[in-house]
Amino acid sequence: MNIYKKWFWPFVMPALILFFFVIIIPFMVGIFDSLVIWRGSYYFDPVTRTRAASPLDAFVGFQNYINAFKEERFRRAFIYTLQYTVIAVIVHNAAALCLALLVTNIASHAASAFRTTFFMPNMLGGLALGFIWQFIFQIVFTDILFGPGGLIHIEALRYMTQSSVKAIFALVLLTTWQSAGYMMIIYVAGLNNIPKDFYEAASIDGASSMRVFRKITVPMLMPSFTIVFFMTISGSFKLLDQNVALTDGEFNTRMLAYQILRTVRDSNPPDYGKAQAQAVIFFVVVAAITLTQTYLTKKKELEA
Repeated sequence: MNIYKKWFWPFVMPALILFFFVIIIPFMVGIFDSLVIWRGSYYFDPVTRTRAASPLDAFVGFQNYINAFKEERFRRAFIYTLQYTVIAVIVHNAAALCLALLVTNIASHAASAFRTTFFMPNMLGGLALGFIWQFIFQIVFTDILFGPGGLIHIEALRYMTQSSVKAIFALVLLTTWQSAGYMMIIYVAGLNNIPKDFYEAASIDGASSMRVFRKITVPMLMPSFTIVFFMTISGSFKLLDQNVALTDGEFNTRMLAYQILRTVRDSNPPDYGKAQAQAVIFFVVVAAITLTQTYLTKKKELEA
């Protein structure tokens, strides 16, 4: 025990110093920049309408936050991201849990092959996946499968990236294909940690499969639910690459992370202060939702 105490701080201190300089200081600078008029390369004095002599002369308080909430594109992106997150969290978790139940109930040699196959899409980058699925939606879905001369004509499944409603489901399909295998691994670990005695006792009592799933599997999987919910919620809010590659924010499909990125390009001169205010709002919302989710799901966790 003494050796752990002796070497604890020497090992931990480099990580803390790195965290302070790489995360804490840039975060504090970001909060300050959200309270001033910042043009990217210089601070702007709103009184003299010239370059500010010092950053404090560019201070405007919460005006950037007010401007952010007044901007229709930011509000629309915020609501669109919330809608996507709700659908994505449900679909991602359902798909991952189904895959986990599948690979834990088949022969071990086949399970390894399935796990590898399901996990592989997660190794591709978001931009690459976005362009691949853009081709699928624009060519395969629109012309080959569901076009008038295709396999079966379903107009609702054509031009999936050219409608804000369809694009949500297109993004959910893309991200589910990408991340379900990764989430499956977490659920598989959770399923393997459930004692077999519980299932044997339920079998002796004659419990149905659905009752076993609701009364044993789901409660014992709550630690996995906590992790997967956290990852899917935070990942959905931070979704950027796939949004850029699949729709480029056109047809009112701009997500919150992409909106922050585009705020500087949408304004002339570039309003980095407002973009930074949007980023701070983004951080507060994601932190509040994920911490609340973690608190609620951890309360339901059981000890095996």
